[in-house]
Amino acid sequence: MSDFQTIADRVEIEALRGEFTDAVMMREYDRLALLFTPDGALRMPNIPVELQGQEAIRAWGRRVPDVVDFLVQNTHPGMIRFDGDTASGRAYMSEVGRARDGRGGLNYAIYHDRYLRTRDGWKFAERVYEVRYEDTSPPAGSPPRPAEDS
Repeated sequence: MSDFQTIADRVEIEALRGEFTDAVMMREYDRLALLFTPDGALRMPNIPVELQGQEAIRAWGRRVPDVVDFLVQNTHPGMIRFDGDTASGRAYMSEVGRARDGRGGLNYAIYHDRYLRTRDGWKFAERVYEVRYEDTSPPAGSPPRPAEDS
């Protein structure tokens, strides 16, 4: 693989990770599912949620608005290691949110990723969410309310 190809692959995987965060923030779970291979897995052991395949990811996403009041996720670049048409990596993130039942808080976590090059570009083969710090205190703030019309 040429240096140019490695650079292009890194850019594409960073874009994939950015699309993931954007899809989560915008609650676009159909788009989120398409970021995974057809049999890709999204694992969140602390919740606990184990999703295998695009349809499982879509179905879970359809239920999220009934459970989550708001969620703000910030993901930061980590490392990527290539092995031909596969790669592995980590991304670091912080998240604040609140469930509809009032539970919520702040956490810092790592995404442990496996990527696969497909005809449609790089996709997640697996994404595992590992929480490293969690503060379960309910957030004191709230999403801003829209300004009232004058």
